[in-house]
Amino acid sequence: MKIAVCVKQIPDPAAPYELEPDTGFVVRPNDQVLDDTDRYGVEVALQLAEAIGEDATVTLVSMSPSGTLQGIRQALAMGADRAIIIDDEALRGSDALTTARVLAAAIAEDGFDLVIAGTESTDGYAGVMPQQLAELLDVPGLTFARKVDHDGDKIRRPRCRLY
Repeated sequence: MKIAVCVKQIPDPAAPYELEPDTGFVVRPNDQVLDDTDRYGVEVALQLAEAIGEDATVTLVSMSPSGTLQGIRQALAMGADRAIIIDDEALRGSDALTTARVLAAAIAEDGFDLVIAGTESTDGYAGVMPQQLAELLDVPGLTFARKVDHDGDKIRRPRCRLY
């Protein structure tokens, strides 16, 4: 099973930041960290891959300035197999839909069985990119899942109890 995980490198939220006067964009340092919500996505992918066995791979897919790749290295150190990084100055300041289009193209070209994305990036807070990505890839989107289980060739969300 090929598991793609969307990840984003962001400026360290604990560090002070500056805005560019002409554009209002955050000045991105070379050293960026892996977004916390994406760290959870990587962990879920790794747990699924471990449950599936040798045939499972975890590929990180990121659209961001590369910098020192500190955030990507963090995710690879967690156990991801490889990374696809789209770093293009022409994409600077892209909205959520453009980001979804670029990531969808990269994921589709590489091939996938499952795509995992965090809920939203902590430097953007739009929260719509995962749903847009599912639409562009023409696959169902399951949002805000707290847990998923592997059952043969299917991924399922466990049933919830209503109280």
